[in-house]
Amino acid sequence: MKITLKPAKGSRFVFSVLPEEIHGRSSARYQSFDIISKGAVKVPRGTEVTEISWDGEFFGKSKRKEAMVQTSCWKPPKSCVKTLMGWMEDGTELNLIVSGTWINLDVTIASFSPVEYGAYKNVKYSITFAKAKNLEIYTTKETKAGRKKKTKPRPKKKDNSNAGSTSSYYIVKKNDTLIKIAGKTGSQWKEIYNCNKELIEKTAKKHGLQNSDKGHWIFPGTKLVIP
Repeated sequence: MKITLKPAKGSRFVFSVLPEEIHGRSSARYQSFDIISKGAVKVPRGTEVTEISWDGEFFGKSKRKEAMVQTSCWKPPKSCVKTLMGWMEDGTELNLIVSGTWINLDVTIASFSPVEYGAYKNVKYSITFAKAKNLEIYTTKETKAGRKKKTKPRPKKKDNSNAGSTSSYYIVKKNDTLIKIAGKTGSQWKEIYNCNKELIEKTAKKHGLQNSDKGHWIFPGTKLVIP
């Protein structure tokens, strides 16, 4: 079994060590379930997976010949982290394939958290992929909706200006996340979410979701107040 990421341009990336479990998430039901557990596929029929995640590890050079490492696919942990971090920051669309399962999805990296530990310079990480197809559909609808809103609700713009003289605004772009926006604006993502909670939740419901999962689901064209 192999886990492979293929960008439209450039070299593919193969995870040299398989995670113990891979989890899938259904946006319709907001429930998590094991996709792979001891080699078994456990996905309810009719469930559309919109998010894939797992916890894994990259082994350092001195540990590359361990039994669980696919030696032919091994790369230095720093190189692995650099590649995945770059794809996440650029919002690169990737084809995620898990051989031996039904998983073959176009995704983007929603979050990636690497931590180096120990004398062998191994890296533990957590990674989450969001299904790119769903996000593109939302992007098209939201972009159209956002353009219509700009021509009508001018009174609301005046109301938003009362948020304070130090407040500014940011219009969500494709592949944006609250963490990315916080990095661009110098704010904290939780503060941005709390300041725009009503708008973010309303927009998520408009797109058929029960909620935004505390700001995980945001859509291009949404005008956020930056505290």
